[in-house]
Amino acid sequence: MKKPTNHLPLVSIITPLYNAENYITATLKSIQNQTYTHWEHIIVNDVSTDTSLQIVEDFAKKDTRIKVVTLSRNSGAAHSRNKATELATGAYIAFLDADDLWHPEKLEKQLQFMQENEAAVSYTSYVHIDEAGEPLGKRIKALPKLTYKKQHRNNYIGNLTGIYKASEIGKIIAPNIRKRQDWAVWLEAIKKSNRPALGLQEDLAFYRIRQGSISSNKVNLVKYNFKFYKEYLGYSWGKSAFCLLRFFYEYFFIRTKWIENK
Repeated sequence: MKKPTNHLPLVSIITPLYNAENYITATLKSIQNQTYTHWEHIIVNDVSTDTSLQIVEDFAKKDTRIKVVTLSRNSGAAHSRNKATELATGAYIAFLDADDLWHPEKLEKQLQFMQENEAAVSYTSYVHIDEAGEPLGKRIKALPKLTYKKQHRNNYIGNLTGIYKASEIGKIIAPNIRKRQDWAVWLEAIKKSNRPALGLQEDLAFYRIRQGSISSNKVNLVKYNFKFYKEYLGYSWGKSAFCLLRFFYEYFFIRTKWIENK
């Protein structure tokens, strides 16, 4: 984009930070290397006990677009993202966890895609990398269009790829649940936009798989998925169980069509 920076919409990038000293430098550099430069990066330190805070503060001293906030007590990723959302001033809001990465053209391509298609919510394809940053041969392809009904059945938006237009649909506060809060945010975003989310089918983000992470424990995710329907959406036990069964059908028989293993 060749327009003057002050004529471009500001993008607020949200990162919860907790003990990510081995990865946060690469994450910060992947944002600083964006070809789209009109952004603010709001990092909420969830009382890290390693050198993560020192690392991000050193970056912030040299780049005024980076803003660091430290919570008074450890509160979890959902609370950290919500705190950053409250502080965000951008027309668009995007998310990147402290161990994930973006392609240098991620923001530029995705914002152009959103503007050309008048999208309020968008996301992209992404690939998995290991702890060392090496490709794992797995690609998650973005659906071209994602309706509320489809997103209700399964979370098709990789949080590190999603962007929503806050200036149109407002800021979205995630429920303070242990897991699946990102699913709730994107479901609400699609609902508020009154139209499907649009998927850009380019690999513009890199999702790091770490040993022992919540995301890697598929057994525990069963209970989090049930709680999403039961506690967040307020469904009865029976309806929640039905939705969970439909979730598994979608996950194992439908969603696999959008996953490539090389």
